[in-house]
Amino acid sequence: MFTKRFYYVVSIQYLGYRFHGWQKQPKLKTIHFMIDRTLNYVLEGKRFKTLVSGRTDAMVSANETAFELFVYHEIEDKEAFIALFNHNLPQDIRALKMEEVTAEFNIIQHSKVKEYVYVFTHGQKCHPFCSPIMTTFLEPLDIELMKKGAKLFEGLHNFKPYCFRATEKGLYEREILHCEITENTMFTANFFPSESYTLIVKGKGFGRNQIRLMMGTLVNLGRGDVTLAYIENSLKPESTEVMGFVAPASGLILNSVEFE
Repeated sequence: MFTKRFYYVVSIQYLGYRFHGWQKQPKLKTIHFMIDRTLNYVLEGKRFKTLVSGRTDAMVSANETAFELFVYHEIEDKEAFIALFNHNLPQDIRALKMEEVTAEFNIIQHSKVKEYVYVFTHGQKCHPFCSPIMTTFLEPLDIELMKKGAKLFEGLHNFKPYCFRATEKGLYEREILHCEITENTMFTANFFPSESYTLIVKGKGFGRNQIRLMMGTLVNLGRGDVTLAYIENSLKPESTEVMGFVAPASGLILNSVEFE
């Protein structure tokens, strides 16, 4: 007997600081584990399945991302469902909205643009409350030079040097639609330092730890350890460089996911 299935996209946000990333792992607290455990309670044990638009690593946060919910009964009052879902989720995860989609929609394969933000400051020891969403690099950095370096990542390049444990079989030619360092106006708090910055990166696909390796290279540029020419050459098809500095995870935020 055929059972009709219903499909929904649920937008969420979370602070990743105390979680071991999205993906379920034995004996570890992850975002996916908490989402599914809460859904199991809210749906009163009814059959369901969830798929996320893209996984995040341990301690990485999301300002807005989404997962697809498959259920075998219609959820008629979506606002009431979101309210009940939020009531039972932990404080560091929040559902934003919910919309029904067709069976043809696949949240993993559907074309999407992601925007990541890396929040950082430099040259000082900050209030400990900053640590969940901001990385502090204690030495002074040349921010203006780093701004020039960030723009070099824009366009279609070989990002193999910026993918953790890259293999010979991977596809590393990727396009960065936008990449810049600006003064931080996105996230504020009275305990934040007077000056902080954001690396904003936008594209359709990223390799493992790519944003954090890009950020690490820009920090090395700001320290004077590498040059603009070094970054430019590292992006060429023939480059065999391997970037070794992975910037800390807690400054990285998946800011938005736009489905095309």
